[in-house]
Amino acid sequence: MSVIFPRWMNSLPPVLAVGVVGGLTAAVGLFWYYATPKFWRVGYMPVQPGGGFNHQLHAGKLGMDCRYCHSKIEQSSEANIPSVHVCYGCHADNRLVQFTNATHKAKTDFVREAYVKDEPIAWNRVHKLPDYVRNFPHDIHIAAGVSCYSCHGQIMGMPIVYHAQPLSMSWCLDCHRDVQVNPQNHLVPKDMVTKLIAVENRLANPQEHAGEAAKLLENIKLVPPENCGACHY
Repeated sequence: MSVIFPRWMNSLPPVLAVGVVGGLTAAVGLFWYYATPKFWRVGYMPVQPGGGFNHQLHAGKLGMDCRYCHSKIEQSSEANIPSVHVCYGCHADNRLVQFTNATHKAKTDFVREAYVKDEPIAWNRVHKLPDYVRNFPHDIHIAAGVSCYSCHGQIMGMPIVYHAQPLSMSWCLDCHRDVQVNPQNHLVPKDMVTKLIAVENRLANPQEHAGEAAKLLENIKLVPPENCGACHY
């Protein structure tokens, strides 16, 4: 009696099973890495109009406080973008004598042009949560002692601002959970929140501030929420 199927076909089912399982595992792994905010958000650095805004110069070298431009972060959920009038306050013609050279003038002409036209500067937003998430409540987090550094990174060293953290749901939840156990990794005194170099040094040695951070957490009188309605409403 002739054999219908050759002997090598006996190994076909396990080979197919291994291939399917391996393929699915690879697909899940690739999706897990490449289709998450950790991959496609971190490092995002959009091109800004004109010469852009050099945070390394303004916040770093010149020592401007974050709240000079983002003036509503302590009262509003939104971290407001400054109006052209704020920029023009420093960049009006001949206002900054030390920056009257042609290169600086060319880089900042877009500010004066927007002011003359009474138009806003069309900055390209760097940090934007999905529409199904309520805008991040800056005022609540600032009041709790969460520094700008924790979410935005060392802005004072960025010539061009980029996404330093994924700002994903899991990233936020990890913080809400860990702050209840290790507040020293997340909380600083409220008067430090915009002093990013001091905050960076503090968070590099968290255990030295564990006692103070525990008191900061106690003073909040609120457990960081983990329920869906806290953000999705």
